[in-house]
Amino acid sequence: MLIYPAIDLMDGQAVRLLKGDYGKKTVYSDDPKAVALAFKESGAEQMHIVDLDGARTGGTPNLGIILAIKESSGLFCEVGGGIRSMETIEAYLKKGIDRVILGTAAVTKEGFAEEAVKRYGERIAVGIDIKAGFAAVKGWTESSGTDAMDFCAKMEDIGVSTVICTDISKDGAMEGTNRELYRRLKERFSFRIIASGGVSTIEDVQALKEAGIYGAIIGKAYYMGAISLREAVEAAK
Repeated sequence: MLIYPAIDLMDGQAVRLLKGDYGKKTVYSDDPKAVALAFKESGAEQMHIVDLDGARTGGTPNLGIILAIKESSGLFCEVGGGIRSMETIEAYLKKGIDRVILGTAAVTKEGFAEEAVKRYGERIAVGIDIKAGFAAVKGWTESSGTDAMDFCAKMEDIGVSTVICTDISKDGAMEGTNRELYRRLKERFSFRIIASGGVSTIEDVQALKEAGIYGAIIGKAYYMGAISLREAVEAAK
């Protein structure tokens, strides 16, 4: 299993939100590049970056800092947040970002994810953010009314190879991850699953690995010092 330490960007800073609430923000660093280098020093080979400003409003307001993070660290970078057009996908991929994550647009724009997969294959992932059983959109601020499992089935049908699934109720809460959710997803679908939300102990990492999950995102637990990234990377191997 792969470990993806996370950098969530807002106004160029590395931050974390509690359960997706933009009003409950904690700033962890004014230097996201230094954060990425610390990931690398701890043995991480990939990272997960979210442009929270982009997720809420669309567009790529933090593109410059994201490219700087990629260039300085050399890590595999997957990026999400505000990617709602082919032009935005191309802006990231042509400038060296390894994989982009479609969120809101995959839910709300019919045919968008399918066209992106046809063009870019495995460099396209889809993020499914689950709130009370439904896919949430616009930086988790709204429910789409689309059943999360039905949406997963649709993404599998169009050939999406990697899905990042977040249980919003667990994100940033330091209460452990939703192991049962990921077990059910693994049993039902063939795409690679990256677990996100509440991964806060080595036991969480081990449980996800044993369930056959492809990857796990670690955010707040790292920043709070509750989990050693180096230990998590080793445990996931």
